[in-house]
Amino acid sequence: MELGVKCWGCGMGLQPEELTRQSTCSKCGRHTHVCSNCCFYDPGHYNDCREPQAERVVDKEKANFCDYFKGRLTGEAVIDKTPDPFAAANALFGKK
Repeated sequence: MELGVKCWGCGMGLQPEELTRQSTCSKCGRHTHVCSNCCFYDPGHYNDCREPQAERVVDKEKANFCDYFKGRLTGEAVIDKTPDPFAAANALFGKK
């Protein structure tokens, strides 16, 4: 699989210069610098974002000024990065 950032709306491949605050997708016209297209976007986390220092953004599909924005790479899953205390304890004490 080729890694790259795709439009969150239509899936068209985007270049780095197409991820600025004012940029829109040339295919569907949606903004590209949006929470829905960011690697930190994670519905269910506080403010739907895994970046703890990011300010709250209400509309996740509208261009924003977030300094922590980083385009989500193709195939990059949104996963919970919260450590599992039981798995850590079992690993520490050698339990399977």
